Amino acid sequence: MSAAGVEGWNFATRQVHAGVEPEGTHHPRATPVYLTAGFVFDDFDQASARFAGTDDGHAYTRVSNPTHAALERRIAALEGGSGATFLGSGQAAVSTALLALAATGDHIVAASSLYEGSRELLRENFARLGIDVTFVARTRDLEAWEAAITPRTKALFAETIPNPKNDLLDIAGVADIAHRAGVPLVVDNTLASPYLLRPIEHGADIVVHSASKFLSGHGTVLGGLVVDGGSFEWARDPARYPHLAVERGIDGRTLLERAGQGAYLEYVRTLAMRFGPAASPLNAFLILQGIETLSLRVQRQSDSALALARWLERQPEVESVDYSGLDSSPHRDLARRYLPRGQGSVFGFTVRGGRPAAEATVNSLELFTRMTHLGDVRSLVLHPGSTTHVLRTEDDRLASGIDPGLLRLSIGVEDPEDLIRDLAQALAVGRAAMVQAAGTR
Repeated sequence: MSAAGVEGWNFATRQVHAGVEPEGTHHPRATPVYLTAGFVFDDFDQASARFAGTDDGHAYTRVSNPTHAALERRIAALEGGSGATFLGSGQAAVSTALLALAATGDHIVAASSLYEGSRELLRENFARLGIDVTFVARTRDLEAWEAAITPRTKALFAETIPNPKNDLLDIAGVADIAHRAGVPLVVDNTLASPYLLRPIEHGADIVVHSASKFLSGHGTVLGGLVVDGGSFEWARDPARYPHLAVERGIDGRTLLERAGQGAYLEYVRTLAMRFGPAASPLNAFLILQGIETLSLRVQRQSDSALALARWLERQPEVESVDYSGLDSSPHRDLARRYLPRGQGSVFGFTVRGGRPAAEATVNSLELFTRMTHLGDVRSLVLHPGSTTHVLRTEDDRLASGIDPGLLRLSIGVEDPEDLIRDLAQALAVGRAAMVQAAGTR
């Protein structure tokens, strides 16, 4: 069923039915897995038409696949976008979405508070390609966003719920600044998922996801998605995006003339096809299966996260809790505005006693899994300072709020009472380690 066919249905219905379109003469209830590298052409002319783009059938899975297409239609329907492209990982989605906008000599403005992989992609890898990036340290400072934009800027980039500090983005405010400058706002909506937040409704132009997280939900696959809101005016300033609005193909037309509002996503797909971050149709199938229970999982995870954050805030071993659902959070107003259903299930808290206490706490947890992942049905724990942010200098970590005692939690679907009991016994061990460390100084 197409995205247009489910516009009037509620989210829980759309997450099950959106994107389902029968293929061929058989009508299986579950979306089939088209586990094939290529597709047979009926004849010489059909092969030519598919390569020329005048036939919308499938030719090669690196370019398109029916299982991929079902997932793309479903996520576009859930996010309120005009279309989507499925890629091999969330990092592939981020890099492809931005490389479809910027080239050598161009500039991107990004929030400083990002998933570390995205931050290093921009800081190191994009720099090697000649793309400059300015990081905005105070995400809520709209004037800082505006001041960072230059005539070479091609996009603004941020996360809806930043990892791991929960310092929320004012989507509408930043989108207004981007649009006044004539550039799109690209947002990573992985930690919120379209169930909690649909950024396009607040002015964002392009949404990316690591589908490996909440969309899949079970920690079994990798995948990424780029969703186009379909409303950005690429023709407003043709010289800013010449590959879309100026450069002409062999048919004498620009990509905008050929694809209209779908020009950006068409370029994303072409870029992905050439760079090759292709995804497996089996992964698309498993992500589709995960999305069918997205609202059920995310609502429970968010409710449990709020309960744990409130409990942690009352514990003497805990110095601070970074969760926008708490009344003490400096981002509580943005949470009420953008996340009324729930504030997500990934957050950080800082234990007293620094790294020794954090290490003892992590090693004593029995129900939480120690691993680098998010959005799993199982609850996870990680020490950012010694893992995801280990390559930063100590001063840089501290400036970003990554204290030695900071722990990141991703809350699963277990009973919150059991999770609290596990945290309580681990914090007691951490407190003992803190006392012991203090006594040896």
